[in-house]
Amino acid sequence: MFSAIARIFRTPDLRRKIGFTLAIVALYRFGAHVPAPFVSYPNVQACLEQTAGQDGLLSLVNLFSGGALLQLSIFALGVMPYITATIITQLLRVVIPHFETLHKEGQSGQARLTQYTRYLTIALALLQSTTLVTVARSGQLFGTTGIPECNNLLTNSSWITQAMIIITLTAGTGLIMWMAELVTERGVGNGMSLLIFTSIAATFPGALGAIWAARGFEIFLLVLAIGIVIVALVVFVEQSQRRVPVQYAKRMVGRRTYGGSNTYIPIKVNMAGVIPVIFASSLLYLPALIAQFNTPTDGSAPPEWVTWIITYLTTGDHPLYMAIYFLLIIGFTYFYVAITFNPVDVADNMKKYGGFIPGVRAGRPTAEYLDFVLTRITFPGSIYLGLIALIPLIALATVQANQNFPFGGASILIIVGVGLETVKQIDAQLQQRHYEGLLR
Repeated sequence: MFSAIARIFRTPDLRRKIGFTLAIVALYRFGAHVPAPFVSYPNVQACLEQTAGQDGLLSLVNLFSGGALLQLSIFALGVMPYITATIITQLLRVVIPHFETLHKEGQSGQARLTQYTRYLTIALALLQSTTLVTVARSGQLFGTTGIPECNNLLTNSSWITQAMIIITLTAGTGLIMWMAELVTERGVGNGMSLLIFTSIAATFPGALGAIWAARGFEIFLLVLAIGIVIVALVVFVEQSQRRVPVQYAKRMVGRRTYGGSNTYIPIKVNMAGVIPVIFASSLLYLPALIAQFNTPTDGSAPPEWVTWIITYLTTGDHPLYMAIYFLLIIGFTYFYVAITFNPVDVADNMKKYGGFIPGVRAGRPTAEYLDFVLTRITFPGSIYLGLIALIPLIALATVQANQNFPFGGASILIIVGVGLETVKQIDAQLQQRHYEGLLR
């Protein structure tokens, strides 16, 4: 292992790529701590200290920004607008035939879709930055208006000042997108995935430190040991797949023979990735958001339906919240897998190139067989996603951790997924140069 790492730094091209990637990551983390203009940095820090451990409505977005959102930095929005734009673009392929046509056109079509995603990212950043500035000006950014510092986060509340902050946050999102594309072209791994990885990893020390301070060193070691086991299990499941064998018939073109090879279709246990967890979390934020804006500010009692939402659908440690969250993840897993993997298209492409599954007729029977296999594989995958997503909520109820508990939910799925993909890319580049990879 150590000799393989030494080979990385002895390879000039690979060393340069890793150095460039680390430089971009350092620049990204630096920007996460630079406050936006006309933001009172002392008041923001004082409000963060007084509301430490509380989970507001923006906790998921704050996780993906590496804590930059609640600090109102120039990179406050982080990668969330790009993630949202990418998901919307994928969903539009089902609704708009033009998007599906572009997806099938190859590199040129993918370039057009990427351009649409960029435009949509800027539009969403503009919308989200306007919402963020409005919430910060009203004093409800941290979910409370009873702290004086939280009501004075901006040094100036004029419309020109707010426009400047909105433009700065939107430009910060555009800069993050540009840096991610630079990493993809000149660095190692997928740039946007690595920036998400960096944002989430930056919250690990604070989350573990909070557990140590709240429950002591023994509980901290227990959580660390359980976290290592969870990481190992997540790696095992993420690497698990069902390989459907495919054979291609031989065909003569002139004097040459094509086909006759054996391959397989890899169907992963977790084909949906982290998207169902994000969908379910975002959907469960809506009732809490509606309740927050319908809570009286004069100290009077809120309506009964607002009280019910605050009691059952705001705090993640309630059993009803956990049950709804679990069921939503299962439903979104089936939904997302259905729109990303089309058995009919796969069967048609196999039939077009002379491929078939042994024992299954080409065409419609192949599509039905693939749909049957996909449905059976998706069920344990959805249960797995639901259980992983419940870990932070269970930790919230047992060890008083926050909802961004590092060894569970979206955090661990992204950390493991991006880490595995980056290691595979480094391993492939080492094998090209030394005939021996990073892993054995």
